[in-house]
Amino acid sequence: MPELLTDYGLLSLFLLSFCASTLLPLGSEWLLVALLLDGAVPSQVVLVATLGNSLGAFTSYLVGRLGIDWLNEKLLRIDRDKQARVECWFNRYGSWALLMSWLPVVGDPLCLVSGLLKTPLLRFGLLVTTGKGLRYVAVAFLTLQGMNTLVG
Repeated sequence: MPELLTDYGLLSLFLLSFCASTLLPLGSEWLLVALLLDGAVPSQVVLVATLGNSLGAFTSYLVGRLGIDWLNEKLLRIDRDKQARVECWFNRYGSWALLMSWLPVVGDPLCLVSGLLKTPLLRFGLLVTTGKGLRYVAVAFLTLQGMNTLVG
């Protein structure tokens, strides 16, 4: 299976990054690292992963904005208790909390709650994309530094 993902490179990374921030409990960082180790262009890898992950977050935002409760609970497995905790956290820190939308466990509910609370779309997009982009930049930087240390 990993060979199938690395064979399709950036397309696989886009799809995995998208899915990782929506329905499925996946991580996309491992494929970013694998592509970098395989010689992919770092800026392209970071851009594609950020775009895919951010668009996945927009999907969660839209689900929250449209108020599709059954989708929240059944498909995304975000029950009312988790949603209430994240909403409290979101209200405490404001929309700046969206910079942390890349975090496991709270990231997807943050995007969903942001939609429920009708955060302006431009503000949502800028904060989420910045947070997710910085995460991928950090992963790429650490990977490249590790490669240089091992090779150099």
